[in-house]
Amino acid sequence: MTVEPSLDQRAATDAGAVPEPSTATRETLEDYTLRFAPRSYRKWSTGVVGVSALGGIAYLADFAIGANIGISYGTTNALWGIGIFAVVIFATGLPLAYYAARYNIDLDLITRGSGFGYYGSVVTNVIFASFTFIFFALEGSIMAQGLELGLHVPLWLGYAVSTLVIFPLVIYGMKVLSTLQVWTTPLWLILMVLPFVYLVVSHPESVSSFFDYQGENGQGATNVGSMLLAAGVCLSLIAQIAEQIDYLRFMPPKTPENSRRWWSSMLLAGPGWVIFGALKQAIGLFLAVYIIANIADGATVANEPVHQFLEIYRGFLPGWLAMVLAVVLVVISQIKINVTNAYSGSLAWTNSYTRLTRHYPGRLVFLGFNLVIALVLMEANMFDFLNTILGFYANCGMAWIVVVASDIVFNKYLLKLSPLQPEFRRGMLYAINPVGFVSMALAAGISILVFFGGLGDAIKPYSPLVAIGLAVVLPPILAIATRGKYYLRRSDDGIELPMYDEHGNPSGAVLSCHVCRQDYERPDMAACETHDAYVCSLCLSTDKVSDHVLPAGAPTAAAADASARAEA
Repeated sequence: MTVEPSLDQRAATDAGAVPEPSTATRETLEDYTLRFAPRSYRKWSTGVVGVSALGGIAYLADFAIGANIGISYGTTNALWGIGIFAVVIFATGLPLAYYAARYNIDLDLITRGSGFGYYGSVVTNVIFASFTFIFFALEGSIMAQGLELGLHVPLWLGYAVSTLVIFPLVIYGMKVLSTLQVWTTPLWLILMVLPFVYLVVSHPESVSSFFDYQGENGQGATNVGSMLLAAGVCLSLIAQIAEQIDYLRFMPPKTPENSRRWWSSMLLAGPGWVIFGALKQAIGLFLAVYIIANIADGATVANEPVHQFLEIYRGFLPGWLAMVLAVVLVVISQIKINVTNAYSGSLAWTNSYTRLTRHYPGRLVFLGFNLVIALVLMEANMFDFLNTILGFYANCGMAWIVVVASDIVFNKYLLKLSPLQPEFRRGMLYAINPVGFVSMALAAGISILVFFGGLGDAIKPYSPLVAIGLAVVLPPILAIATRGKYYLRRSDDGIELPMYDEHGNPSGAVLSCHVCRQDYERPDMAACETHDAYVCSLCLSTDKVSDHVLPAGAPTAAAADASARAEA
C-alpha cells in the first residue's frame, strides 16, 4: 500500500517546511547510510559480504600492538593477554553481529534500541568515531613509515599522502568498498603469511626464542597483572565489531535454503574477525622477537610492521624485491583498513550531528573532519604513546560494546524487559534510556579511574575487568529497577503491514515517504498522523518542528509485564 501526498502536502514540502531531506536522500541512497539497509539493495551473496567484511581487518596495527605488549610484558604474558582479548571480543561481538546481519542495521541503530534511547546513543557514536580516527592515524603512520623506507618520502608528507589518498575511495560507499576488498584480499594474504612461514621453516630455533622472550627489561615473569595490562591494550580493538557490522548489515535475508552459509559468513566476518586479529598480534610479536635477536639495532624498529616484513623478506629475496614487497604490503593493508575507518567514522559523526541538530550536512563534510583529526594525531607521532592511548580508549570501548551485548542477551532474551526486535526510529524511542546510558557511563568512568591509578596501584591492571564486569551486570539491574519502561515511547508505529516476513526477516514491502517522495521498505517507515501518510526514518530525524513524529503511546507490553511482576 502506498499513500500519495496531497496537493497541500506537496506545497508544504515545496515551500521548504522540511528542506533538508531532499539533499540527504540523494546522498544516503548510495548505500543507505544512517538508515535500514533494504532488501532491494542487498544483492550481494553471503560469501561476498563476508569477504568484504574481513577485508576491513587487513590492518597492520595488530602487528604493532602484538610487538608492543610483548616487548613490555614478555611473550607469555602477551599471549595470555591476546587470549583474553579474543574470548571477550568473540563473546560480546556475537549478539551484535547477529542483530546487524539479521535486521540489517548498523551498530548505532542497534545501540539506540538496546538500552540507550534515540539521543542517548549519540555518546557511543562519538566513542566509535574516536576509534576510527585513532586507528586511521595508527594505520596511516605505518603507511608513512613504508613510504619513507621505500621511496624516501619524508614522514610529514607521508602522513598527508596516506590521508588524502583515502578520500576519493570512500566517496562512493559500499559498492566501491566491497569491490576493493574482494580483489585485494588474496595478494594481501600471500604477502602477510609468507614471512612467518619462512621463519618457522628455515629458522625453527626462532620458535623457542619466541616463547623464552622476557621483554625488553628481562622482567616478563608470568603474572596476572601483566596479562591484564596486555589484554587492556588489545581490547582497544573492541569497537572493530562496529566496522564489521557496517558490512554485515548488507547480508541477504536468512532463509532455510541459505541458513548454513548465512551463519558461517556471519560468524566468520562478525565476531570471527578476532581470530585473525589475535593471530596477527601473535605473529607481530614473533617477528619482533626475531628482529631483536638477529638484526643489529633491531630493538629500535621491532614494533614497526614495515621493518618487520622488510627484514624477513631480505632473508630469502633480493634486497630490491624485498623492499618492493614490504612497501606494497603496507600500502595495500593501510588502504584496505583506512577506507573502512574513514567510511565508518564519517557515518558516526554524521549520524550524531544529524540527530542533535536535525540537519543533514552531507557525509563528505565529516569524512574530511575525521581525516583532519587523524592527520593531527599522525603528526604528533602517536607511536610514542601508543600503549597509553589504546589502554585508555579500551575502557570506553569495552563499556559501550559490553553494555549493548548484555542488554541483548539478558534484557531481551532472558528477562524479556527489552523489546526483542530492534527499534531505531525517532518517536518510537525515548530520548534517553537510563539502562544503557547510565550503565556505560558508570562502567567507563570507574574503569578509567582504575586505569590511571585513582583507586590504588594494586588494582590498576584490572581496569579491563572492572569495565567488563560493570557493563555486564548493570544493564539487567537497571532494567529491573526501571521495569523496562524506558525502552519504547510507543509500541505501535501506525502501519498495519507486518514488519517481518514468514522467516523473521525484515519485510520487503514498499511504502512512499510523503516528505522526500522516495520509496522505502517497511522497517524504515512510520506513520505520520498529521498528514495521514508515511514518513521515512531520515525525514523523521531532520523534522525540526516534530510535525511528523508520532505522539507518545501507551506503555509497552514488556514494561507493563515488568511493572506487574514488580508490584506482585
